[in-house]
Amino acid sequence: MGKRAKTSRKGKKAWRANISTEDIEDFFEQTTKDALSGGNLSAAPSEDLFHVNKSHDLPVKRKIEKHRKKVLRCDSVLKKNPFVQAVSSSKPKLKKTKKTTIVTEDKTPKQVIKNAGDDSVMVDLWDNDNKGEHESNPRKVFKNPSIIPAVEVEPPGCSYNPTAESHQDMLAEAVAQEMQKVYKTELGPAPVPLTIEGDEIDEDEASPFLIRNKVVNGKMRYFLGVDKNTGESEDEDDEDVEKEVSEAGINFARKTKRVTRVELNKRCRQKALRKKEIKEKAKVKISKEIDSLPNILEDIAQEDEAKQNKHLRRVIAKQEVLKIRPPRLGKYKFEAPPVQVLLTEEMTGSLRKLKACCTLARDRFKSLEKRGILVPSKNIR
Repeated sequence: MGKRAKTSRKGKKAWRANISTEDIEDFFEQTTKDALSGGNLSAAPSEDLFHVNKSHDLPVKRKIEKHRKKVLRCDSVLKKNPFVQAVSSSKPKLKKTKKTTIVTEDKTPKQVIKNAGDDSVMVDLWDNDNKGEHESNPRKVFKNPSIIPAVEVEPPGCSYNPTAESHQDMLAEAVAQEMQKVYKTELGPAPVPLTIEGDEIDEDEASPFLIRNKVVNGKMRYFLGVDKNTGESEDEDDEDVEKEVSEAGINFARKTKRVTRVELNKRCRQKALRKKEIKEKAKVKISKEIDSLPNILEDIAQEDEAKQNKHLRRVIAKQEVLKIRPPRLGKYKFEAPPVQVLLTEEMTGSLRKLKACCTLARDRFKSLEKRGILVPSKNIR
């Protein structure tokens, strides 16, 4: 820095005016700052300035933990409202059940105390007792209840000692079932025959078609062919037809005449008239429908009622059919067993003299098929 300019100090006023007071002003500013900040730091003891942390070293918080502590905006808004309750989690916490340990008689008390804290369970592999296993709830299979009862009571005519009328009724029903099977086989469509009886056909007699036999895969096969002479005649006929078509096309081209402007205007007017008539007919039809609106509403109500009645009839018919036989479950349909009725010669009137027959297992098997529990199988006799 340059030298300060010298001032004259002859007079007293000039001497006072030229004295600098910067150091005094700096001192006052420093003291005011120290008073406001709490004191002079250079004069303060080191105990007040520094603090020694004698606690254990804390682990540095990870970034994830810091983010977890942050409260979301949506949660903070909900917490401010005291009337809004927090939504509970959909999966409630399951209470942990303590596993029971099985104590066998062979173990000593020391072994029991040693294994008390262990969660594992000692179970005999060859033991049928399942007490040590954790029993889980069995899988539940929901089935529609069957309309057919498990045990059906047979009619009184099937008893070992029935009345004459009930016995005759059941005999008639059994005969009707057997005759129905016979008529079904007799009146049904005849199967396609494997072979056809007939005389041999010569090649000359079979013209214009020829039957040729060839051996294919070790079997005799018959093929239908065409005679060569007939093919030539057909070619000639085709040529004649083509000539006639070409001549007809030439004549048609000659007959076409030019349409004048007057005829085109006439066709346009007729077309416009037809469109106008169609629109008028549509208006008349709509007006008639508006007039007959009550009748239309009655017809709609009748149709709805008829549809509802038809639906009810179908439901009732379906229920009646389900009482007789189950819905089809597999390849074969359910076939009802024949009526177990005794003949007149077999009736003894006593259970002791009744002929023994093993129908109980078959009856239970048919009952399971009828109720839809088992898939019906093919009857093997």
